[in-house]
Amino acid sequence: MDVELSELPFPLRTYGPDGHWSYEDGVLTGWAGPRQDRFVPPTGEALDPAGDAPRLLGAPEGDFQLIARVTVGFNSAFDAGVLYVHVGDRAWAKLCLEYSPDIATVCTVVTRGHSDDANAFTVPGSSVWLRISRTGRAFAFHASRDGERWTFVRLFTLGGEKETDAALVGFLTQSPLGEGCVVTYDHIAYRPSWPADLRDGS
Repeated sequence: MDVELSELPFPLRTYGPDGHWSYEDGVLTGWAGPRQDRFVPPTGEALDPAGDAPRLLGAPEGDFQLIARVTVGFNSAFDAGVLYVHVGDRAWAKLCLEYSPDIATVCTVVTRGHSDDANAFTVPGSSVWLRISRTGRAFAFHASRDGERWTFVRLFTLGGEKETDAALVGFLTQSPLGEGCVVTYDHIAYRPSWPADLRDGS
């Protein structure tokens, strides 16, 4: 299923379980079902090590920034709304607003074979602005409480040059331990550029 967002210059396609994605008046809504997640435990292989969660992804060209305000209807620990980048079956990353485990937290996961997991800072309420940027093989994660001043969260690379050229980026919902949650993304924006400075708040 393809979804067109007026703010993005590329179409989005659904992956994984049905996220019941909808888009109206600039607001994208998705649902995570019970115990849906995408995480490869670093402590050892599981029967289904990557798991799966609803994803809505597209293929931007060149440098870019993808921005959205993310709001999560938290019900259980680790419910999250996510900006997601994918370059291979075991090469992908998540920038999350997550209930971690009982307060809204900006956190990141980078998967290179196995996933890591790192918390950045807590957030009052259930909304935060998230931003993924790319130049070449490099990706940057930022978060903001107001959509104006951005806090640098992480800088990393994923995959080889050909894989990164074919990167998919977009949205993911998850509810690893719970019965599901709803996530909305608004103030969605796309910029065909890399930030001028990663650490000056811009």
